[in-house]
Amino acid sequence: MFLHELSRSLSKTCAVKVKSKEYVQMVRESFNNLCPYCSRELTWDNSIVEHLDGMNRLRAGLHVPGNVLVACKECNNRKRTDDSRPASSLLARSGWASFLSHDGTRCALMCMTCEYWKRIWPDASLRKTQLADSLSRIQLFRNRFTEVSYDLSALMTALPSRLIDLYSDCQIFAKTEIESLLKEVHASIAPKPIQARLAESIEDPSP
Repeated sequence: MFLHELSRSLSKTCAVKVKSKEYVQMVRESFNNLCPYCSRELTWDNSIVEHLDGMNRLRAGLHVPGNVLVACKECNNRKRTDDSRPASSLLARSGWASFLSHDGTRCALMCMTCEYWKRIWPDASLRKTQLADSLSRIQLFRNRFTEVSYDLSALMTALPSRLIDLYSDCQIFAKTEIESLLKEVHASIAPKPIQARLAESIEDPSP
């Protein structure tokens, strides 16, 4: 909720809006209607709106120009692994760049993301070249929206940890409220003790 509200406020100062035809055209032209990660053709069935920096408490990505594009669903799903890792375990400074750094030489043997890229580009040399090209294209795209990255640069060192605290506080609050409400509900629907039921039947015997 915080990231969505921050996105709305920052978008007001952006020259281009995410939902505008101009922005959609910029995304299409930048990536030739191909997935920005794997460069496979995008279709109506296999494409999805993607946030380069995921909108979660670790990546603190926003729904603003430069962070929103369209990718294939398969890359979107696989990228979530890197988006959900702490910064210390990433292969690069961001989740999306880390996702494109799994070239098969930097991870453990059973890295599922490395295996994903090996399936798409079996040849090791071609795979490294394609991943590097995707990194370059995406970085060029992001560089077109310097006003957003400038606004966030001072926040990004502290924001993820603050969001983790906020998320934890919300979980504790929700758990406490749910437990309290459950007690009220159970108390209202719980069967009456047998003594109370007997007393009621004596006072008002059924015919």
